[in-house]
Amino acid sequence: MILSMYVPALVTALALDSALSTPSVAAKSTIHHDSVAQVRDAARPKVPAHRWASDAVLRAGMRNLREATEALHHYKMGHLDDVQRDNAVEKIDAAIRNMIANCKLEPQADAALHGLLATFIVGANAVRAGTFGTTELVSMQEALAQYPQLFDDAQWSQPAE
Repeated sequence: MILSMYVPALVTALALDSALSTPSVAAKSTIHHDSVAQVRDAARPKVPAHRWASDAVLRAGMRNLREATEALHHYKMGHLDDVQRDNAVEKIDAAIRNMIANCKLEPQADAALHGLLATFIVGANAVRAGTFGTTELVSMQEALAQYPQLFDDAQWSQPAE
């Protein structure tokens, strides 16, 4: 994947991560939610006239992100424990690392993918910081909804095996 195409989204996510390390809880919450909205809006890729091709790595990675997001939804509702929450975050991290290292996409598709991935980076960082909430969850769900608008993945809407 072309590193230069996703650096802005990752820099934004890293800036958010730095903002989260401020000592004031009230300031952290305000900065955090404002930054999530900025990342979400900046990272939202434009829907192409024709969906981009997907490869096996992308399809598997997005399914892992969907499963992890569903787990975090259940965690937020109080149905999962902290170990299960941490496992979901690890699944997000592993999926992103694998897609960045192994997806073979054309430059515009690659840039769109990294815009989506930035949302999951922000969400995972919020879980680690103890600030994960509805804003991050909804952003992750929106990114998942955008994926089939951007990429051709015939099995996306089929139930998990």
